[in-house]
Amino acid sequence: MRKLLNEELERLSVGEFKESSKIPVVVVLDNVRSQNNIGSVFRTADAFRVEGIFLCGISATPPHREIHKTALGATESVHWEYHEDTATAIKGLKEEGYRILSVEQAEGAQSLENLILSENQKYALVLGHEIRGVDQRVVDLSDRCIEIPQYGTKHSLNISVAAGIVIWEVFRKLSL
Repeated sequence: MRKLLNEELERLSVGEFKESSKIPVVVVLDNVRSQNNIGSVFRTADAFRVEGIFLCGISATPPHREIHKTALGATESVHWEYHEDTATAIKGLKEEGYRILSVEQAEGAQSLENLILSENQKYALVLGHEIRGVDQRVVDLSDRCIEIPQYGTKHSLNISVAAGIVIWEVFRKLSL
C-alpha cells in the first residue's frame, strides 16, 4: 500500500469548490473563542461541502494567523459571514427556512445516531462556546438539540471534534 500524493487526490480548485453543489447546511459558531477551533471547523466544512459558516459574537474572523494555521486555506473556499448576535443570525436563518439544530446537552436532546433528516430541508448546526456551550437564548430558538453520545468519564468534546462528528453524520445522512 502506498500513500497517495496530493496531486493524485483530484481535489477541487477553490473556484470549482465555489461552483460545486453543497449540502444544505450552515454551521453557526456561537461565541467560539479559539481561533484554532474556528480554523478546524472551516477545514471540516470544506471537506464535506457545507454551504457556509456563520461566525457570531466573540468568534474571530479571517484573516487571522491562528485560524489560517488550522484552516489551511479553507477560509478561501468556504463562504462565511460574521454576525454580532447569534440569536439574530438564527432568527434570520429560520426566516430563510432553515431548521436549527443546536449541538448541546439539553433536556429532550436527541442522540445524534437517531437523528432523521429530510433531503428537502435546510439545516443550521449550532456549536457553542468551549466552556459555556450554546447560549440558552439560542437553545430556546432551536428546533431541536442534538447530543453526541459519550461513554467515558468526560461530559464534553472539543468543539472542532464535535463539529467533525456532527458534520460527517449530517453529510452521511443527507448523501444516502
